[in-house]
Amino acid sequence: MVDVHTDAHINRPRADVAAYAGEPDNAPAWYGNIDTARWLTEPPLRLGSELAFTAQFLGRTLNYNYEIVELVPEEKLVMRTSEGPFPMQTTYTWRDAGPGTFMTLRNNGDPRGFSALAGAFMAPMMRRAMRKDLARLKEILESSQPRT
Repeated sequence: MVDVHTDAHINRPRADVAAYAGEPDNAPAWYGNIDTARWLTEPPLRLGSELAFTAQFLGRTLNYNYEIVELVPEEKLVMRTSEGPFPMQTTYTWRDAGPGTFMTLRNNGDPRGFSALAGAFMAPMMRRAMRKDLARLKEILESSQPRT
């Protein structure tokens, strides 16, 4: 089992942070490893929405589909994939923190095959990547008025 989380304080209102981070089309802008995000169901994002992502991790190209399994506007977004070498759940949570927002990003799952052997090594790499992703998100949101 791999369970990694990280968080950041972003000096923007929770509505802005949740709208931008929770919009799948924005994922390639703030996730360093995600190359593409594509809707498999019609937007907007809602419970049951399905998305396809292409990412790079450990020198491999990964294609995986996520389903939105929990959505509480401006509070929580949970998406899950069950196929591929690393079935995973990704959770975003947002809460007010002074003049800004405290966002937590969590990835957890059970790697299979080669990924199962690499699981112990994956957590620190995932944590570093996730910290960079949230730092990039913070930079984008604090330096401009992003389109949501």
